[in-house]
Amino acid sequence: MKIHRGLTEQLAAALNRAPAVVLTGPRQVGKTTLARDVGHEYNAIYLDLERPADLAKVQDFEQYCKAYPDQMIILDEVQRAPEIFAPLRGIIDERRREGKRTGQFLLLGSASLELLKQSSESLAGRIAQLELQPLTGAEVGAGNILKLWSRGGFPESYLAKTDVDSLAWRNDFIRTYLERDIPQLGPRIASETLRRFWIMLAHNQGQTFNAALLARGLDLSGATIGRYLDLMVDLLLVRRLQPWSSNQGKRMVKSPKVYIRDSGICHALLGIETLNALMGHPVVGGSWEGFIVETIFAHKSPSTQAGFYRTSAGAEVDLILSTSAGELWAIEIKLTSAPRVARGFHLACEDLRPTRKIIIHGGDDNYPFGEGIEAISVKSIPDLFK
Repeated sequence: MKIHRGLTEQLAAALNRAPAVVLTGPRQVGKTTLARDVGHEYNAIYLDLERPADLAKVQDFEQYCKAYPDQMIILDEVQRAPEIFAPLRGIIDERRREGKRTGQFLLLGSASLELLKQSSESLAGRIAQLELQPLTGAEVGAGNILKLWSRGGFPESYLAKTDVDSLAWRNDFIRTYLERDIPQLGPRIASETLRRFWIMLAHNQGQTFNAALLARGLDLSGATIGRYLDLMVDLLLVRRLQPWSSNQGKRMVKSPKVYIRDSGICHALLGIETLNALMGHPVVGGSWEGFIVETIFAHKSPSTQAGFYRTSAGAEVDLILSTSAGELWAIEIKLTSAPRVARGFHLACEDLRPTRKIIIHGGDDNYPFGEGIEAISVKSIPDLFK
């Protein structure tokens, strides 16, 4: 079964607009499949830089590009050859002078900040940046949202024949990251220590990050725990949601909230095998919140700022969005199809005076909730951003 990825049209548009595009996303999320599908229209050359033979081809990257002046070149796992960024600027400019202005290079990478830092410094004004996230409800269909939540959005996990097969794939994914991928990136971290850290984050899905507590549990320093979190964020495996800054003079929570970005990976770390088991697990609320947060991030504009709001007085909103149009949205997330709003949400709205007040719930219907609040179903999240 092949699933049409929602980023397909955006990627094609970016390639028609910019000389080079960087497409990031965690391993196995579908970057290669998407790139090759789109690249087929350009008669693109595909190189996997994890293969020694392909890596050898780009040792003299300028000469390689001269051999294929009229074809797009796709470079997969480009963080394996950071030295190509230096000559890439000159190659793009030379091709521009020859009349080829767009769609020259598509660079795929499984790490975020380092890759983007290299590309933005070397290719300012010449590159577009996109991120491919795991599958969304819009891509798999509204009737499959609970399955997507349970298994997560990595295509091979979602499409597995059985829950047992899906969980086995995710456990292999976790082990491969710990034993191969992370060591390749340079950090010398004991895989078992990082596994325990990852599991601790899963247990605290959607909670504020408490470095001191995690440090005690792992017998490490708080600074080391902070570096571990930075690593997982850079690898696009964990989302760090910052507290929303307010001019209200309130005593604000200062620690970020942390989510395992893919719900299926979170469940695998906790040994949750099925949707039924998930429904009875203590992490169910935090898992659902993280799933909805990622769904929103998959559809919102990159220019829309996001955070959460919490004060010592009990005011709290799960997610705050500030749009490029100047609107402020307060979003509360509930698993139940018959949601209720806590007093903390009302207090937060009194502080923030948002343009829109939204409850995203687990039911199928959209309806006015009262007090200016909109109740929105998960399947309608994409419509919020149209």
